[in-house]
Amino acid sequence: MQRLRLVCRGVVQGVGFRPAVYRLARELGLSGSLDNHQGAVVLELWGSGAMLEQLLARLPGALPVQARLEPLQPQWLSAGAVVPQDLRIGVSGMTPLAAGWVAPSLVPDLAPCRSCLDELADPGNRRHRYPFISCSSCGPRYSVATAEPYCRAHTTLVGFRLCAACQAEFDDPGGRRFHAETIACPRCGPRLQWFGPPRPPGAAADPLGRAVALLRGGGILALQGVGGFQLLVDATNSAAVTRLRRRKGRPSKPLALLLAAPAPLEPWLRISAAERRCLHSPQAPIVLLQRRQRPGCPLSEAVAPGCAELGIMLPASPLHWLLASEAAVPLVATSGNRSGQPLAHTLAEALAWLVDPLAPIADGVLLHDRAVARPLDDSVLRCIDGQPQLLRRARGYAPGPLPLPAAGPAMLALGGDLRCAPALALGQQVWLAPPLGDLTGGCTQARWQAGLDELLARSAGQLAAVCSDGHPGYLSRQWAQALGRARPALQHISVQHHQAHALAVLAEHGRRPPALALAFDGLGHGPGPVPLWGGEGLLIDADGGVTRDICLRPFALPGAALAVREPRRAALGLLAGAGSAALEHGGAAASLAAFAPGERQLLLQALASGCQSPLTSSVGRLFDAVASLLDLVQVLSHEGQGGLLLEGAASAAAATAAAATDQALVQAYSLPLRPASMDLDLPHWWDWQPLLAALLADREAGVSTAAIALGFHRALIAAAAAWAVRAARHQPQADAQAPVVVLCGGCFQNRLLLDGTVTALRRAGLQPLWAQQLPSGDGGLALGQLLAARIGGGCAAAAVAGESAP
Repeated sequence: MQRLRLVCRGVVQGVGFRPAVYRLARELGLSGSLDNHQGAVVLELWGSGAMLEQLLARLPGALPVQARLEPLQPQWLSAGAVVPQDLRIGVSGMTPLAAGWVAPSLVPDLAPCRSCLDELADPGNRRHRYPFISCSSCGPRYSVATAEPYCRAHTTLVGFRLCAACQAEFDDPGGRRFHAETIACPRCGPRLQWFGPPRPPGAAADPLGRAVALLRGGGILALQGVGGFQLLVDATNSAAVTRLRRRKGRPSKPLALLLAAPAPLEPWLRISAAERRCLHSPQAPIVLLQRRQRPGCPLSEAVAPGCAELGIMLPASPLHWLLASEAAVPLVATSGNRSGQPLAHTLAEALAWLVDPLAPIADGVLLHDRAVARPLDDSVLRCIDGQPQLLRRARGYAPGPLPLPAAGPAMLALGGDLRCAPALALGQQVWLAPPLGDLTGGCTQARWQAGLDELLARSAGQLAAVCSDGHPGYLSRQWAQALGRARPALQHISVQHHQAHALAVLAEHGRRPPALALAFDGLGHGPGPVPLWGGEGLLIDADGGVTRDICLRPFALPGAALAVREPRRAALGLLAGAGSAALEHGGAAASLAAFAPGERQLLLQALASGCQSPLTSSVGRLFDAVASLLDLVQVLSHEGQGGLLLEGAASAAAATAAAATDQALVQAYSLPLRPASMDLDLPHWWDWQPLLAALLADREAGVSTAAIALGFHRALIAAAAAWAVRAARHQPQADAQAPVVVLCGGCFQNRLLLDGTVTALRRAGLQPLWAQQLPSGDGGLALGQLLAARIGGGCAAAAVAGESAP
């Protein structure tokens, strides 16, 4: 008789790991305990040495589909005087969770598995049409957890006592629901409730039927989903979609769609094998799919105006599946909030924000009595080169950790103030918080502060440093500075924005510098006479420090922050930088006409004097300027709208043979590498003036908007590749592989730009890397800040940010 102790780490709680080990151990005649602990499952097993060795050998092959087991370190112990006679499953300890950004014991929420969906649709099954069906392989996990480690008593299901039938399934080692902590049925589990208008004559009386009737009648439904409330409406009803946009305050930003299956829209979509796998995955993300230019699409034009893609999501829960199936039309499914507000996830928030009698968004609410423990928006991804690229990492992926290239001290990174997503590094893993939104609103700030307080309390005494963006005006940086002053042992490390973007990509790919980086985004603070960066070619040294080798030729933004929201201002700054001939050119008419004459003259005077007209090297603002010149948008209704519409126009040209003649007219578009001036302390810049001259001429000549947009994208791709080829000749490499070029920043969420740049770099013999497991925009900054701090230390990171070492 021997005793074996195994501390199992990885994805081992909430995925059927203990039941799988129980069945294997029982088959081998072993006894002992299988307990969930915080961050691990601890196995204490007694049996013959041969049987215990068999368990070690067979365990990797017995894992459930969703489980991941880190390498084991078996501990062989004396059997002792008392040997347990049975095998039991249990739980040890309890650590409460609030925001729960870091939860080593928990796994993401999982969409319903095939077996549960079959039972849901089976009239003979006792869980037929039960909206909360689940098993050990699927169901809510992170969104319902109130404490660690994972067990029913530590979830919002604690108040639902199992009936005799469910208890029998819970105790049956041979069943799918053996120790399935979220098990429930119509007799003992959560129930739907309806809050809304009276039942119309002939309509179903149950809450689900009332919700379906509301949707079919063109109403707006607020639904209590997995991670909070969502707003649903019939996507084929233009009046309903327009009403939702008006009430929500979201005039043009694309809306995601919920379908029971993709088949009804497949004639109007391009779906690759990789995209189909993502759609049907347990994470159930929103997948951005390219549209086919075909007539007859049943969707309202108001769903995603001017966009080359549609965001499609399959049901993330049985409730979503029932709604989508019975509505029998594509449904808009967007976050349950008014634009600018955080996601509503409690009943009180839903009633106050979504059905306020004075300004309601929803016409009815379908809710239930299984509370949501923390807000989680839907994840969003697209596939590039056959691989998923996460644009928003939330439900289905959070709180799963990511590996780091090497172990190091515990550090907290705050990311930025926009699309804020802090991260905590412990050992060789990092936990990223779900995206919180922008730290400009009081509700978001309150959630952010509460999450940080909880994280600091849980990691007391472990943290060596706190990292932040280098922007001096960011609230997150000011908080980090204050924390460093209050805790002298805690180092504050500030990391330049684009350095963090680039290192985040290297970190997620497990690569260490040196490397090259193309950082194209909206705006990020940087040192020097042009503090608003955003179109940079960076050389990353072995210590993670960066040298700015090239940038987009700077141009002025009249009105400063206003120019970020008004592409017409970016266009005016570009035209003024090109000289009087550009300002008087007929091709600039759309941008100039967007101003009242007096307003335009005042802005030109401000540009001439430099008053409230900072210089920027931002590719994102260049996208805005071109979108204005093409009269796609003059004042944004949402961030990134200019680039989105420009990409949509270019994709239409790339997909149609009719544009071939126009495409030939734009071959002269270019952003050549030219010697930099303005005392920028870098050798070259990409000069946008030749591109602007060709664009204005084509615009005046009547070349199509789509063709010009495509020409602009191709010019940017060619300029990026030309610099990378030139820089790679002089950049030392970490190994004998092709030189690495990191593509980072929010502009590389543009499919056309990313796909084209990847292709161009590979043709040149270079190795492109881009963000895949985390957003390429500011949502991934925290990971790059952590890598900068770990491999470069405080001095290197601070020097790049243009300040003395902390």
